[in-house]
Amino acid sequence: MTVRDLAARLSVRDLLPRRDDYDPRPRAIGADLLAGLTVGVVALPLALAFGVSSGVGPAAGLVTAVIAGLVAAVFGGSRFQVSGPTGAMAVVLAPIVAQHGLASVALVTVLGGLLVLAAGVLRLGRAVTFIPWPVVEGFTLGIAAIIFLQQVPAALGVHADVGGNTLVTAVRAVADAAGALDALALDANTLWSVAIVALVAALMLALPRLHAAIPASLVAVVVATVLAQATGAPVARIGSLPDTLPAPVLPGVSPAALGDLLGAAVAIAALAAIESLLSARVAASMAPGGSVYHPDRELVGQGLASVASGLFGGMPATGAIARTAVNVRSGARTRLAAVVHALVILAVIYLATGPVGRIPLAALAGVLMVTSFRMIGAGTIRAVLRSTRSDAATFVVTAVITVAFDLVEAVQIGLVVAAFFALRRVAGASSVHREPLPGVAHEGDEHIALFRLDGAMFFGASDRILGEVTDTSLRENVLVVILRLSQLRMVDATGARALAELVAALEQQGITVLVKGVQPQHRKLMTTVGVLDELRHESHLFTTLDDAVTHARSHVRRAAGGTDVPQLDGRR
Repeated sequence: MTVRDLAARLSVRDLLPRRDDYDPRPRAIGADLLAGLTVGVVALPLALAFGVSSGVGPAAGLVTAVIAGLVAAVFGGSRFQVSGPTGAMAVVLAPIVAQHGLASVALVTVLGGLLVLAAGVLRLGRAVTFIPWPVVEGFTLGIAAIIFLQQVPAALGVHADVGGNTLVTAVRAVADAAGALDALALDANTLWSVAIVALVAALMLALPRLHAAIPASLVAVVVATVLAQATGAPVARIGSLPDTLPAPVLPGVSPAALGDLLGAAVAIAALAAIESLLSARVAASMAPGGSVYHPDRELVGQGLASVASGLFGGMPATGAIARTAVNVRSGARTRLAAVVHALVILAVIYLATGPVGRIPLAALAGVLMVTSFRMIGAGTIRAVLRSTRSDAATFVVTAVITVAFDLVEAVQIGLVVAAFFALRRVAGASSVHREPLPGVAHEGDEHIALFRLDGAMFFGASDRILGEVTDTSLRENVLVVILRLSQLRMVDATGARALAELVAALEQQGITVLVKGVQPQHRKLMTTVGVLDELRHESHLFTTLDDAVTHARSHVRRAAGGTDVPQLDGRR
């Protein structure tokens, strides 16, 4: 076996499960079992709620929590990550279900999973680090707003079509309820729905104050369900659920279906990758003493999780930040805790689907409304808005576009806005300075201009910087220009080409250009685009400032005497 083959094998192995993923010591196993039980109890109502809000149904939410949660726990790149259905994915999936029908869910889930898997194999896991903080927080705020708005019709007991604009649908539901209230025609369904939402919200807010370990969302749903059953409240319920896992089935594939759903699959894959990697990064920072995660392996695990979920009739899965945080805070040691969380929900499917089917939909709406408020804190919003104007603008634009249009478009536009402001800051930091010549002044020094270029020579700053050099050189009757490039940190093709055009323009005006301090990482680019070719002679490229100044002064002396410039240290 060659060294290259060995390296290839190692590069695959680091994406696969390992024995050291688990801790066999009894104390660690006990901690994982307790943490997994806690997370499973917390995840149960969320899995039901996100399945309903996505339009796929509560059964799909449960299947996703079990299958995807188990696969991602085993194959993922984080010790603490808990995966399953999430609010962000429900937001993306709802319009897909409305447009293409339930039959499309399996195929789009598998396709999205394969794309995430490919991203992991291609080592694209670090790409999430290029997403700026204001974009992430704006995206999160927008998702939280959508999740809340999605629950408004259910909270008011008003029917609403799935897949329409969330904001418009919520406004219409409120208008319908307000009209019925004005006419004193509110039906019992609306009154009971509002009461159940208020009860669930109150319990979820009050119970953690009594004891942090109380699974507030589950207790709130149980209390609301018992109350609705005892009083015979006329509210919509979850209904019947399967009491076993469905058998895996390959989704039907046709060229027409692939063409229709490929764009949706790309959106799902992008969201799954972003949310999962962000969640894994948060988990690593929360772990006692710090932790590490493998971003590429995390993408492989999440991709396999969505593929498996699609085969079993579930929905796309991602890492769930809230459930992952509960897992860490509950004392999880290894990924065994996430495995146990999936098994707890599996036990519910086989043992308790009857009682679960009696849960009012309004109770799940209440859970998601409170969850949406917890997704991003007021302190975080204040911190972003008070940071810089550009970051605040990026945050607001991303959040507004997320609510008004599309999640993936929001991230894309947020990145464009953030990049625009970042480039503007870099361009503002890039500058050109006229410097005095070093050492004792010589006669004719006024005909030599020494310019130091700082920062970045790129498309956003090159015209301004080089315009200053040209204007100064022509205005002050300069005979020799020295361009000092040793302080340039970055040069792109546009900046290098602008330098070449500057040298050519000055030489055409009879101004000799000397270049000093081209950095090794920039030399190839400058050679390729022709910067050095535009110099009058190859000897006009220098590594030290003293040599460049000496050569410039010799040019000025010979120009004043009407003779050619002599050789200097073997250079012209």
